[in-house]
Amino acid sequence: MRFRRTLFAGGAAATVAAALAFHLPAASADETRSIRAATAAPRKCHEAALNGKPGAAGFEVTAPGAGLVRVRLNPVGGRDADWDLAVFDRSGGRAVAASAGLRSNELADGYVTAGQKLWVQGCRYGGAAETVSVAVSFVPVSTEDGREEPSQLVAVDTPDRAAKGRLGALDLDLTEAATGSTVDVVLHGKADAERLKAAGFTHTVKIPDVGARVREVRAADARYAADNPRSDLPSGRTSYRRLADYDYELKELARRYPTLARTFTLSRRSVEGRDIGGLEITTDPGNVRDGKPIFLNLGLHHAREWPAGEHVMEWAHDLLGGYGRDPRTTRLLGATRSIVVPVVNPDGFAVSREAGSDNGFVPPVHPTDKEKPEPPAGDPLRAANEMKRKNCAPNGGAGPCALNPDGPDRGVDLNRNYGSFWGGSGADLDPLREAYRGPAPFSEPESQAVRELIAGRAVTNLLTNHTYGNQILRPPGVHGNGMPVDEPLLKSLGGKLSAHNGYDSIYGWELYDTTGTTEDWSYWVTGGLGYTFEIGGTEFHPSFVDGVVAEYLGRAPAAGAGKGGNREAYFAMLESTADSAHHATLTGSAPPGHTLQVRKSFQTSTSPVLQPDGTNGAVRTFPETLTSTLAPNGRFSWALNPSTRPVVAGRYGRPATAPAQTAIPFANPPGDPGLNDGHPIEGPHEEFSFTVQGLPEADNDRAEIRIEWGDTRTEWNLYLFDPNGEIVNVAIADGTRVGVITMIHPAPGTYRAVIANRARVAGAPFDDWRGGVTFGGPTPSTPGVTESWTMTCRDRGGAVVAARQVVVSRGQSVELGDACRR
Repeated sequence: MRFRRTLFAGGAAATVAAALAFHLPAASADETRSIRAATAAPRKCHEAALNGKPGAAGFEVTAPGAGLVRVRLNPVGGRDADWDLAVFDRSGGRAVAASAGLRSNELADGYVTAGQKLWVQGCRYGGAAETVSVAVSFVPVSTEDGREEPSQLVAVDTPDRAAKGRLGALDLDLTEAATGSTVDVVLHGKADAERLKAAGFTHTVKIPDVGARVREVRAADARYAADNPRSDLPSGRTSYRRLADYDYELKELARRYPTLARTFTLSRRSVEGRDIGGLEITTDPGNVRDGKPIFLNLGLHHAREWPAGEHVMEWAHDLLGGYGRDPRTTRLLGATRSIVVPVVNPDGFAVSREAGSDNGFVPPVHPTDKEKPEPPAGDPLRAANEMKRKNCAPNGGAGPCALNPDGPDRGVDLNRNYGSFWGGSGADLDPLREAYRGPAPFSEPESQAVRELIAGRAVTNLLTNHTYGNQILRPPGVHGNGMPVDEPLLKSLGGKLSAHNGYDSIYGWELYDTTGTTEDWSYWVTGGLGYTFEIGGTEFHPSFVDGVVAEYLGRAPAAGAGKGGNREAYFAMLESTADSAHHATLTGSAPPGHTLQVRKSFQTSTSPVLQPDGTNGAVRTFPETLTSTLAPNGRFSWALNPSTRPVVAGRYGRPATAPAQTAIPFANPPGDPGLNDGHPIEGPHEEFSFTVQGLPEADNDRAEIRIEWGDTRTEWNLYLFDPNGEIVNVAIADGTRVGVITMIHPAPGTYRAVIANRARVAGAPFDDWRGGVTFGGPTPSTPGVTESWTMTCRDRGGAVVAARQVVVSRGQSVELGDACRR
């Protein structure tokens, strides 16, 4: 077992792990009661204690010790039930736990103190079930609070892909914020900083004390909510939602807009048994087999990335509130179907959000100089949990996820668990590391649920929202996979999205290599156009006004200020969804009462599976089935993804319009320039200028600057400066006897290479380097394999009356005539 995360609350000591382990008995049902409500009343159960008012019932319990209260609800009799749960502090009236699922599968967790009086409340939102069974458990936890040095957020210098790979191999908390020359990392104390330094990395501190920063943000959020009864967001929210808020709003929107929205639960429950809720938005939402193109907007794969869910939820409010008022919204809702799933990882988010909701710290709304935010006292494990990233897979741990002794290290990174290229670079093998890929592709119920949703609904457009980095990431996630056949369209659409939110539209591998990601699987396997949004540029959940209001609406300090923000970027994606040039279309006719289905089954491959010793193991294969069903009534238009999967459709390329540039050798002057301690300009060095040509002289698709030598006891560093004099890349040899910097699509201009002898073992002879620049032209396109959909027509009784093979490409419309003709 291990507990190494120290994120805020003044930095709680990692040494409490052993103490915590002895305070984690398995949760037991301390009390189980049945409660009854004769009538239903659709309202927010976790807003206030209703004390027996119509539609609600409850009872009082006392917490035997500090720790977690866990309440489960099950309806008694009948499947038609929708009850919600809430637990309130009896004296102050604050909700300490809540659950408002779309059915009655409720699980509410919250932190309590010894002797705290609690009111456990059930509310009958709808349905016929009058009685439910409520089980209350208490799990104690240690309240030791050691103190150590604060955590820091730093930007680590990683000037090339090799450096990013070496950084990824260290046992550090990498964020998903990166540039071409840096990666943001959370350093949890001096040990992490020393590990980074020992590996030869330099860094710049961005947030010197993460704990202090979190407390400042929480205080700012309290002031904003107190000063603003409503925001300009479509929902009017002024604070981050909790899990119960999301579920409640999904069903309230469906209740308020019954002709435009319907709720649904995904096919699988989370690790801890929670439903994963979603909302479908279109005209006639109940007709899920209408053939409209689908935009799927996902949030909160990663628990600590709170704005990711907020933006998805605001999008739902935006669409529903704009229908009939805004011509664009009205047109698009008639032509498309939007599906929103704001919380893919409900267990992890509940842990993170409840840890951050009231961590023993109630900030003053308008503090005086004597009321500056102070670190909260209390459970260090709870303090760390606010920065939980993964789901709640046990990984050998025991007890509820919120109290697991491995803290936020428990679980699987859901955005490394999808099947395409799973097991390759850019994911962790260690179950206690942040980007742990899981034991197998789609091993987690949450990723499997999203997979089944996409594979069974012909999703044509997908966004998965994360924080942070101000980036739009598109396939491929690994540079070596080559450009997808749809690269021109993916790049163009990414640019249209970027025009509104101001984010950099780049390949996924430009962040750093990642495998097992949502958009990579969705694109390569189904053909749906998929992207990741990395919302904001500063931290995982910044102040609500910056991370949600400004980023969604496009206001300062967001990168999309004045451009429309993510609101307009989502609308651009919905316009793409409606554009028949961006998907395939089948048209034809079928008798009323008949059903059409297209289907395709095949095997998908992972990457060669990376092993603990650094070698690549065998590729794994797993089955996939894609289906889409249509219930036509005469003439129809059916939006689909191309019948040929991108993974077998070949690779995009282009013919060269001129030869690649001739190689440029560096004329290395003889002699030893002297040792340089890592300062490329101030210290001893050798430098060379070279010019990258453009058209019509040369068609350069890539350039490789390379130096090499023979003795591992000598280390030469290579630095690259762009035509503006800015350093853009560094190659640190680190015992490999080679330094390489690769530029993809290099811009024409004059560059400067600086070469410095950073280290040499005492007594080792001087070993000089040799090298230069080589160029490569564009890669020609690679032909692929043509595949077909198998289309069947079934009559009212379900019998197959016709079947045929259909081949259709992106942007193509195929007329079938009578689709049920024998």
